Amino acid sequence: MSELILPHGPVRFNQVGYVVRDLDAAVRAYADRLGIGGWILYTYGAPMLKDMTYRGRPQPYRMRLAIARCGDLQLELIQSLEGPNIYEEFLSRHGEGVHHFGIFVPDLAEGVRAMERQGYTMIQSGGRHGKLGDGGFAYFETEGLFGTTLELIQPPKERVPPEATYPP
Repeated sequence: MSELILPHGPVRFNQVGYVVRDLDAAVRAYADRLGIGGWILYTYGAPMLKDMTYRGRPQPYRMRLAIARCGDLQLELIQSLEGPNIYEEFLSRHGEGVHHFGIFVPDLAEGVRAMERQGYTMIQSGGRHGKLGDGGFAYFETEGLFGTTLELIQPPKERVPPEATYPP
C-alpha cells in the first residue's frame, strides 16, 4: 500500500474519536475542565442505526456517543453498550483513549470502495441514522499502519434531535 487516496481529494481529519467507559463523566470532564462543549448526546443502535456490520458480517451493536466542536475539529466520545463491536475490542486491548481519526466524505459507498481497492479492510459500519434516512460510517483496520483506526463518515443532511445536551 502506498499513500491513502480517496476520491474526494486529499485526506483531512475532521474528527477525533475517543472510547470511554462512562460517557456522562467524560462529557462533564471535557466541558467542565477543558471548556469543550456544547455536547450533543445520542444512543446509536436499532432502530435508529441500520445496516450495522462488524468484522464483515451483519451484527447489531449499541453505543452512546457525544459530539462537540473543538475549533475546526469534531470530538466524539463513545461508550459501548452492547457488542460485539470495535469499541469493546479497543477497551480490552488499550483501555480508554484515542480510538480513531474520522474523515468526512461526500459519498460513503464510493469512499469504502476506494479504501478496499487499496487493500484496507472494513471492520465495522452502520448507517441511515439521519432524519432523512441518510448518513453513515465505516471503520477500517489501520491501527498497525497509522497507530489508530480510520473512519469514513458521511454526515447526515439533517440530524435527529439529540437525547440530551451538555451543558443542558
